[in-house]
Amino acid sequence: MTADPQASGEQPRRGPFEFRGRRAAALIALALGVAGFVISATGMATQLLPRRFTAPQQQQIKNWEISSRWQQLSAGQIFPASVPYQLSDTVLQDATPLNLDALRIGIAPQSSCGVGDLTSAAAKVLRRDGCKAVLRATYVDATWSYVMTVGVAVLPSEAAAAKAYRSLFQPQLAAADDAAASRLAAGIQVVRYRGPAGAMYDYSRQISHSFPPDGPYLVMYAVGYADSRPRVPVTSDRYSYEEMSSLAQGVAGSVADTLGRPPASPHCPGTPGC
Repeated sequence: MTADPQASGEQPRRGPFEFRGRRAAALIALALGVAGFVISATGMATQLLPRRFTAPQQQQIKNWEISSRWQQLSAGQIFPASVPYQLSDTVLQDATPLNLDALRIGIAPQSSCGVGDLTSAAAKVLRRDGCKAVLRATYVDATWSYVMTVGVAVLPSEAAAAKAYRSLFQPQLAAADDAAASRLAAGIQVVRYRGPAGAMYDYSRQISHSFPPDGPYLVMYAVGYADSRPRVPVTSDRYSYEEMSSLAQGVAGSVADTLGRPPASPHCPGTPGC
């Protein structure tokens, strides 16, 4: 007769296959636990790591930032109080160019894209292409000999701005005694001011030009003599022509760079859900 191990208080002996099964089960459970921990940790790390934008998403964010600058920046940031420009050494017949500063004398209120802010030809083109607003400011050179208006037309897209530019672009110079006088490039109208100094700013456009920077903008400028003399053949006065051009291009270029400069690559600050 075989003795009952439980009755004698002895533990029953385990067979080799039972031990192996238990050990395999324990190893499987351990492996599943480790795998679950790794998956959980990976998911948490993924949430905590900065979000990575795709190339199209990055470009979309950059385009949005550029196109919203005219609303995000203050008027003083778009049109700074002074802008450096340079007069070439060839005009001065000197060994070095002359560094000068344009001084802002006024900023006009934001306006619609109508006649008064723009020439009739420019207003027609820009309204056709969906112009949203026009921003303008006026600058003079340090001697108050020349005065200019720089303007920004805000379009719905970069393509619309390029289309408007192609429609408006003409030779930038027209002289009063030339057949081209009536074809002075369409664009921004000068900013006129009232008051004792108003006559000084009520100038004739001697040179007018426009160009599209990056983004949905068309930058335009008009420059002339500060003494309100009628349009004259400025090509006959090389110095005046060069300084007018340098003044206007320096200011317009500064405005274009502020609005159209490429932004930094967008990145997520790294918080969950960013």
